[in-house]
Amino acid sequence: MTIDAPFRFRSIVLPALAPTVLFAIGEGAIIPVLPAIAGDRGAGLAAAGFVAAMITVGNLLGDVPSGSLIHRFGERRAMLGASVVAAIGLVIALLAPNPWVLGGGILLVGLATAIFALARHAFLTTFVPITHRARALSTLGGTFRFGYLVGPFLGAAVIGLTGVTELAFVVHLVCVTAAFILLIVQKDPTERITALRLDRATDAEFEHRGLAATLWANRRIHGTIGVGAMALAALRASRGVVLPLWAVSIGLNEVHTSVIIGIAGAVDVALFYAGGQLMDRFGRVWTAVPSTLGLALCFLVLSVTHDLDARLGWFIGIALACSLANGLGAGILMTLGADLSDPRHPATFLGAWRFQTDSGGALASVLVATITAAIALPVAVATVGVVGVVGAGFLYRYAPRRPRA
Repeated sequence: MTIDAPFRFRSIVLPALAPTVLFAIGEGAIIPVLPAIAGDRGAGLAAAGFVAAMITVGNLLGDVPSGSLIHRFGERRAMLGASVVAAIGLVIALLAPNPWVLGGGILLVGLATAIFALARHAFLTTFVPITHRARALSTLGGTFRFGYLVGPFLGAAVIGLTGVTELAFVVHLVCVTAAFILLIVQKDPTERITALRLDRATDAEFEHRGLAATLWANRRIHGTIGVGAMALAALRASRGVVLPLWAVSIGLNEVHTSVIIGIAGAVDVALFYAGGQLMDRFGRVWTAVPSTLGLALCFLVLSVTHDLDARLGWFIGIALACSLANGLGAGILMTLGADLSDPRHPATFLGAWRFQTDSGGALASVLVATITAAIALPVAVATVGVVGVVGAGFLYRYAPRRPRA
């Protein structure tokens, strides 16, 4: 259900986009250096991969209660609570004496990120007209990409000036605190759309539907287009683990890794709105399939470059190509979820949808670490690439050809 008044993008800047940008900048600062920090705490390459994967595992765990929490308490309160949980996780990670405690702190950060992201997703699903939905959600996705662009450079600057890698956690903590303050001082935007939703207090049957029941009720969706969405999420999450691990394996230091990943992030930011326009005008499939297939092919090519003489050049080129494919698909998973959700109660379905997609991300990240430990990193990268090719097939078959009316 959407508001009938003329939609203006500036109406979502402060309530939806600004807090998300801050959260994403902080996360972008820590992701490139997690394997290196884990290594400093005594972790090997495979264990460092597991620590980095705790972000996506935390996202998955956070999806379990997030729909119910947001439906019960509202988007703003959920985001405030998520900011507090993220801050606690960052303090734990900063003070962690070993990789296991570090992983626990990162797990909390991932959990908080899931709740924070779903709150914004649910708000825009209800607030933005269907004619602008893909562009609005692509813009929301673009804010994450902007954060992942700025965050690595900011983290690299702080680390380069101080020589203390762990200060990346302080950067994220400052950003989380700023987001919390912004949420406190601005008016709750969800008050404008409360009248458009059904009375939560009288909708007991819907409110008490849990994650498992929601997944079962929508099993046809989750078993078709949801499979392709999981594969795309797996590629995206794996990219955040594989690229830093690959950099470590070919001998790059933390600063160079952050700079390369940050430069690649600029491509993500440049394409997000174009992808939204394609979706709104021609249909979701025109970004879903190229994005998924492009990422899969990047992984397959990367897997055979580890021992080449020009492996650094290949790494930089593939990091940029991954960003090109990923940027084109900015917001596609959120848009598909919004299209398929009940507009009266988006949070509960969206929680289940994000649980499925984040399952793909979490499983892929753990799969990369497991295969790296058992065989080798290039084999792990190639495996994820094959999964992506299969997922592209599912999206080609089931993703909508035309925008919804």
